[in-house]
Amino acid sequence: MKKLRVLLLFHHYLVPPDDVSGIDTKTAPWRTEYDVLKTLRDDLKHEIRVLGVADELTPIRQAAEEFKPHIVFNLLEAFHEVGTYDQNVVSYLELLRLPYTGCNPRGMILARDKALSKKLLQYHRIAVPDFAVAYRRRKFKLPKRMGFPVIVKSLTQEASIGISQASVVDDERRLYERVQFIHDSINTEALVEQYIEGRELYCSIVGNDRLQVFPIWEMYFEKMTDRQHRIATARVKWSSSYQEKVGIMTGAAEPLPEGVAERIPAMCKRVYRSLQLSGYARIDMRADAQGRVFVIEANPNPQLADGEDFARSADMADVSYPALIQKILRAGLRWEPERHG
Repeated sequence: MKKLRVLLLFHHYLVPPDDVSGIDTKTAPWRTEYDVLKTLRDDLKHEIRVLGVADELTPIRQAAEEFKPHIVFNLLEAFHEVGTYDQNVVSYLELLRLPYTGCNPRGMILARDKALSKKLLQYHRIAVPDFAVAYRRRKFKLPKRMGFPVIVKSLTQEASIGISQASVVDDERRLYERVQFIHDSINTEALVEQYIEGRELYCSIVGNDRLQVFPIWEMYFEKMTDRQHRIATARVKWSSSYQEKVGIMTGAAEPLPEGVAERIPAMCKRVYRSLQLSGYARIDMRADAQGRVFVIEANPNPQLADGEDFARSADMADVSYPALIQKILRAGLRWEPERHG
């Protein structure tokens, strides 16, 4: 790929400092931004400009007019600190006719609404846990087709926000308490989902029409007691001390029942296409003791730091971190909003 002008969109509070001497970049809050910036500039030799975005779109247009980027590398996960507004920024980039990395707005909308995405996947005969939505200011009753235990989570929030051990409930009283907790503390509708006891699996994908699926990944809970549920709670994902305490590790999936490992990549491609995703994404799954695999959700634009799960799974497929960033750039340049609109 020729040398490109790349405009990097970061949250204004996650712009790495010019001088990182004496800073452990692997634990800095702007770790992902730094890894992407450094790789684009030092390894891939692209010309870059960093733009810290707060709550105004005008600076994006101004930077585009001045810098004339070939592509925007978008690492924004919210706007006005509202997570569901990130797709609007991508729509704005499309209106400006700017190529960008990551998922398109339609795919982001379809994937974020966990109930809508499950309905679409069911239509395409992709196995998902049974579910129901508990809406705010409406009385909720668990459908007769569902039984306990169930897991209660936010309908739209990502990054395991609102998920804890208490999210898995086995009676009506705890169900209604947890639904109310989601309504009050997360301020979204609640998704009530049949709990799948089993293994936590992930599959990372990059591309638009032609997709590359990286090796199946798994989360391990080495020190958890039998009384704890092996789920990716907010503490499991974001608390390093808790990860060490309960032995949270991720890595290539251990052997799966016969035929399962061969079916998962094709299934994840179907998920990706059914939800009209583009750029790169991670598909989250649960596998039960019988070897049945259920899709839990799709995550557009997952964590992209060097050494994190997405990059590590790519590396197992002999795709180095610079090569991965280059693939994501190439997918963004090849995406045609008009054709997919």
